[in-house]
Amino acid sequence: MSIAAPISVMLVDDHAVTRAGYRFLVDNLPDIYVVAEAANGEDALRSYSEFKPDVVILDLSMPGMGGRQVLDSLHKQWPGCRVLVCTMHETRQLIEQVMQAGAAGYISKNSSPEYLVRAVRRIAQGQKYIDAELLQNMLSAEPVTDSIGLAALSSREFQILCLFAEAHSVEAIGRELSLSNKTVANNLTVIREKLHVTSTAELVRLAISKGLAPL
Repeated sequence: MSIAAPISVMLVDDHAVTRAGYRFLVDNLPDIYVVAEAANGEDALRSYSEFKPDVVILDLSMPGMGGRQVLDSLHKQWPGCRVLVCTMHETRQLIEQVMQAGAAGYISKNSSPEYLVRAVRRIAQGQKYIDAELLQNMLSAEPVTDSIGLAALSSREFQILCLFAEAHSVEAIGRELSLSNKTVANNLTVIREKLHVTSTAELVRLAISKGLAPL
């Protein structure tokens, strides 16, 4: 009986403490090991090209190239890559958008460590995995509709909308995503046009009604 090869994992998160926590967790397991780390999207793409890990654990909120852009780039260059999104954002719309974009799994950073391990193992076997609580929330919620134009938003615009709906200021969004205030403001204007709203207050109400931010 052959013994399965250990699962190689790449950690992509701009917080060193978070990456250290992941590494501590999997380093104590016989069947999973960390082959590479990246603190931003650009490094993630370079490291993936070099190491070709079995599973990528990816945060969505990173300065510069955001996690959605990393996911899109990975699947464009390496269609068979397996990505587990692990983030603080738990909205149904974001989960569905990310899974449709090619992620193999989605868990919350609030999830228990065993869920992360279980997700990595399942994804490495070619399966899909969504945190049970998140999945239950998705199934109990109303179906997503494209009538409001969310599907028309780019990954960067969607990320800006989520942050704005969570009461982040233009300046805070700029710092979070390494963008100028003017770029953030211009993106918000484009988002309002795509979603057919005329004011920032209406934009926030729309985002909250679609589950992009807590009530």
